[in-house]
Order: sequence, then structure tokens, then C-alpha cells
Amino acid sequence: MLGLFLWLSVTGNAQAQTSTGKPFPTVTIQVDLTQPKGRMDPVWAWFGYDEPNYTYMKDGQKLLSELAALSPTPVYVRVHNLLNTGDGTAALKWGSTNAYTEDANGRPVYNWTIIDKIFDSYIKRGMKPLAEIGFMPEALSTKPQPYQHQWEPGKPYEAIHTGWRYPPKDYEKFAELVRQWVLHSVQRYGKAEVESWYWELWNEPDAPYWGGTPEEYQKLYDYSMGAVRRALPTAKVGGPHITGPGNAKAAAFLKAFMEHCRSGKNYVTGQTGSPLDFIAFHAKGAPRVVNGAVQMNLGTQLRQISTGFQIVASYPEFSRLPIIIGESDPEGCAACGMKTNPENAYRNGTLYASYTAAAFARKYELADYHKVNFKGAVTWAFEFENTPWFYGFRDLATNGVDKPVLNVFRMYGMMRGNRVAVTGNMAYNTLAVRDSSVRRAPDVNALAARDTTANAATVMVWNYHDDNLPAPASPVEVVVRGLGAAKSVQVIQYRIDQTHSNSYTAWQKMGSPQQPTAAQVAQLEKAGQLQQFAAPSKATVTKGEVRLKTELPRQAVALYKLTW
Repeated sequence: MLGLFLWLSVTGNAQAQTSTGKPFPTVTIQVDLTQPKGRMDPVWAWFGYDEPNYTYMKDGQKLLSELAALSPTPVYVRVHNLLNTGDGTAALKWGSTNAYTEDANGRPVYNWTIIDKIFDSYIKRGMKPLAEIGFMPEALSTKPQPYQHQWEPGKPYEAIHTGWRYPPKDYEKFAELVRQWVLHSVQRYGKAEVESWYWELWNEPDAPYWGGTPEEYQKLYDYSMGAVRRALPTAKVGGPHITGPGNAKAAAFLKAFMEHCRSGKNYVTGQTGSPLDFIAFHAKGAPRVVNGAVQMNLGTQLRQISTGFQIVASYPEFSRLPIIIGESDPEGCAACGMKTNPENAYRNGTLYASYTAAAFARKYELADYHKVNFKGAVTWAFEFENTPWFYGFRDLATNGVDKPVLNVFRMYGMMRGNRVAVTGNMAYNTLAVRDSSVRRAPDVNALAARDTTANAATVMVWNYHDDNLPAPASPVEVVVRGLGAAKSVQVIQYRIDQTHSNSYTAWQKMGSPQQPTAAQVAQLEKAGQLQQFAAPSKATVTKGEVRLKTELPRQAVALYKLTW
């Protein structure tokens, strides 16, 4: 049974109050620190992006440092296009490293210069690559021309599907490229470091990202992972990073892949099976514009996750393997801004933040429900260098200024120890959100953790609704139980709302400048940091519990940090 969230049916009276603009009744959220529900593993500390060459650019370097500072454990990073042929010039949904070319006689030429710049950026910050083997170098592609695409927002998405996506004309040469890459990594960073990485093949091979058949993908997997293991027998390998497994085609691809790894004939060795140390799939939501306003669909994303967990759990041989949701986002195109895709207008403000808070809490719960080994979920958002301010890309920062959503991850970074029981009178059950999303009353809910190494606890509270419409703030009382003999607690409340931790509203108040002055940039950088809602205070503990009251606006997120 799902025990973390209690959902009560929304009454007609509550809906009437919403429609008339009257204040909501007080929301009561009860936290019991004595009832652990599972570890507060940093499954959120995973990020990814299409454009690898942004990694070592000015704003990319700044953001990487901020991401590395978020988490008590190493942050993992996944990027596309690491083996593409080209000069390293960055472009939307494109990247290149020129790692593999051939001389006039068809002999391989390896060049790790750009890959090293990318991976050096991670390693020196204590970050870890989720190393994606792909895509196909021009010299190896079975259909190389045209090779580099010239896509830009507003163009058909199919325009990106050029020569990089096809199987190799020589599987042995591709395998040797992979082997040389792993050997080089071990030489450069050390065996112990590379053992902590994850190696995977390709991206979304059930979709047009892969220009071959499912069988050709399995063949390339056998060649690639065999090459990884020849270079480093203890390396962690896996895949297949399909699109959402709620789709029948994607689910069939995932099952066929797992069956091949379990009992299929290995294309390289002729033996049974192929190495598989982790399983990866993607999960996206589906926002749209309804009557001029953005309507999110958290339920769609959770159904993809739930189905993927269920499929993995159905294979006894693989049911305890780590699961990585390789892209886990409100929708599917990070480089599609809100000008060309108005449904993506959620990205600059607090709606993206509240969605992210509510979504990750439910990912934990779904993993508990399906009893799977949930390792991480990659937020496919980074930054887009030298692009317009607040263009509406799915990014964590714009021109070096952090957006509100990044502060949710700062909040998660403060949550340690064990997740504990939470109930509430305006909280949706996780399965209810999965099946119907959040379309009636708002989901005013919380995720709480008890630090197992100190007298400390954290409670993240959000006021989320799929519909991005004006609504009254909700009065919230958080009751924290299980404080034992403590007489008082120190309370710090952090907040993301229209006036806190929000560079976007600060930019709008400036008149939305596309060429802000140095003083304005400094002001925006300050506004983009996580801010306290008020000064730290002491709260009295009565019979082992403390009561904390606040007003939480729609699409806002608060984090209470308690110490005693």
C-alpha cells in the first residue's frame, strides 16, 4: 500500500471556494519522524543535455559548479553526441568531438581532445559521467550524408535525423573505438574512477534516434559492451534508454532487449546473453495550452515511470538491478522555446519548480510501490550558451542566471537520511496523480526526511496544480511529530514563489531587458539563489510535536529545515 500520501476526495464546497476566489480552508500536513518509509537517496542528482560542447563554455562551467555543489553525493551527467564528427562548434540539439576519423587508407584516427575537455569538466568537480556511447561517426555511418543537421526552433523535429543515427558499416571498427575510449578514460582518470561511471549505448533506439532495426541495436549493444568490458572488466554497462515504456512499441523494444540480454545469442561471442548492470528508460509529461493557459500533465509522466518499473519488476533476473530514468521531464524537447511551442511557457517561472517538487516525491513512491531499485532520474535540462534571456528553453539557468527550478534541487540537496510518513487533508495519493493527474483541487502536499546522523529534519511543501491559473494562496499548517524530549526547534523556511528565489520575476520588473547592465546581471544572479522566507526562528515543542504555519501561493514550494 502507498502510505506516504493520503488523498481525500475534493468536496464541492472546496471547488466553489476556488471558483469564487475565496481563500482555501487551512491545509493540515502531518509529518511523523518516527515512521521511516525508505532512504532519501539523491535520485534527483542526475542531469543531462543534448549539446556537449556547452559543457566547457563560460556559462556551462558556472552551472556545472553549481550542480556539483547541490548534492551530498556525486552528481551524474548524461550528454548526447559524444562521438559525432565535427569541429566542436555548439548548436541546438547538436554537438561533436571528432573522436573518430579515418585516414586516406581507411585506418582509424582517434582524437580525445574534446571529449577530455568535457569529461575533465565533470571529474574535477567530483561529478560522474553517465557515459553515452553515441552517435555514429561520419566515417562509420552506413548512410552518412547529410551528416550535421541545421535544426532550429520551429523547424520539423525530423530535420535532426541525419547521418549520425545509423548503424556502423563496420561493427568491429566501432567496437574498437569504444574499447579505445574506455582504455583512454582509465589511463586519464584511473581505474577506480571509471569503475564508478555507467556506460550505455545510444539514445531512444525505439524512436528515429536510431536508424536501424531492434536487432541491429542488440547487435551493436553486444559489440559495444563487449568492448567496454575488454577494456575494463569491472565497468558498469546497461541500457537501452527507450522512450516512455507506456507506449506499446517502446515497451516491446524494452522487453526484447531484456530478453536478449537474458537468453539471446550474443552477436560477438555466440554465447547466451549479454552483460546488463542497469536498466534505463525515459519518461515525459504532456503539457498543452487550454484557453490561453498552460496545462501540465504530471500523470502522463508518472504512468510512463510506473509502467517501466512494472516491466523491470516482472523479470526476476533483473528486478533488483538499478533503474535509471535517463530523461525525466514535463515534455520532450528542451530546445523548443515557448515562442514556437507555447505549451512550454511553464519553464521560466514557479510552475516548473512546483511540478518538479511534486514529481520527484511521486517517483520515490512509485519505486516503493513496485519494489524496484530506483537509482536516479535525469532532469534533461542544462543551459543554452549565448541565447536570448528567458527564451523559454528547458534549462536550469539563462545566461549564467539561475532559474527558479534550480532552487528545487537546492532544496532536495538539504534533505538527508530517511523519508518519513506524511499525510494531509489536501494531498493526492500517488496512484491518483498517476491515473488522473492534478485537475481538481490543488495538490498541497509534502515530502519529509529525518536526518539519521543528527537531530535534524526537512519538510518540502508544494502547492501544485496542472493548470497554471491564478488562485488564492493556501493557508498551511505543518505538524511535525516525533521530536521526543526536545523543548524547541530552530526553524528555517526557504521559499520559491513570485518574490523569493525567482530571477524571472526580477527580470520582468526590470522591463525584460535582453541586454541587461552589469548591475542588473548582478541583481538577477542574487535573485536566482535560494532565499529564506524569513529569519530563522525558534518554535516551541509540545508533547513531542511542533506546529508551523504559513501561506503558500499556488505553484510555490517551501522547505522547512528543523534542528534541535
